[in-house]
Amino acid sequence: MKDTIRVLLTDDDASFIDLLKNTLENAPGFSVIGIARDGAEAVQMTEKLHPDLVLMDIVMPKMDGISALCEIKRMPLPVRPAVVMISAAMQDTTMRMCSAAGAEFCMLKPVEASTLAERLRAVCTPAVPVHTAKPETPDPEALRRTIERSVTDTIHSVGIPANIKGYQYLRDAIIMSIDDAQLIGAITKQLYPRVAGRHNTSPSRVERAIRHAIEVACMRGNDEVLYRLFGYTVSNNKGKPTNSEFIALIADKLRLDLQVS
Repeated sequence: MKDTIRVLLTDDDASFIDLLKNTLENAPGFSVIGIARDGAEAVQMTEKLHPDLVLMDIVMPKMDGISALCEIKRMPLPVRPAVVMISAAMQDTTMRMCSAAGAEFCMLKPVEASTLAERLRAVCTPAVPVHTAKPETPDPEALRRTIERSVTDTIHSVGIPANIKGYQYLRDAIIMSIDDAQLIGAITKQLYPRVAGRHNTSPSRVERAIRHAIEVACMRGNDEVLYRLFGYTVSNNKGKPTNSEFIALIADKLRLDLQVS
């Protein structure tokens, strides 16, 4: 670990930023090198300052934290910064999305000032130079076939019949979300239109057809498989998962299972 961990703080809450800044500046081994007020500014400052650690809120103006996280992880930087996400409402789906996008850790507001530095120090391992990393390069075609097969098998397992329109729309939406995690945060503006364009239909029809497919799965599907995948989201009290919940949970599970970066 470096003697000094250079930190970029990102949050639109000025009082919370002050708390983080004062806490880290009084902790040995930390240096706050910049403060961003929204996700877009965090991306710009990360590219300019090359921090070791980006501590970032999820809900922010201009660009949300998950979108900013995805942008940061795609940057061709000389070193890869660790990214820790913070939110006042960290649901399971949100944590899965953060993890899938490359976050090292998630923290719930309000943070404990006494343990903040300790937690950040634990997750901030030395950044790995990009040019020295030698990951195995999978065959793109083989990976594509594996993703498509896994998505198809999962949709079949939850009980969605292949003869309804929503089946193909849902399959394409999950595959697209595995390829690009940001689409889950823009399901109406980006994901539905992309699926619609592929099938020469309208985004509203795609949304309704996927909704119908999920309803069929919840009414006629395998209860054991549904509960294993979605847990409380298919309980009698909670009702059926939303389109975005359904797509996100399957996409995130398969992305992690298949180790898709």
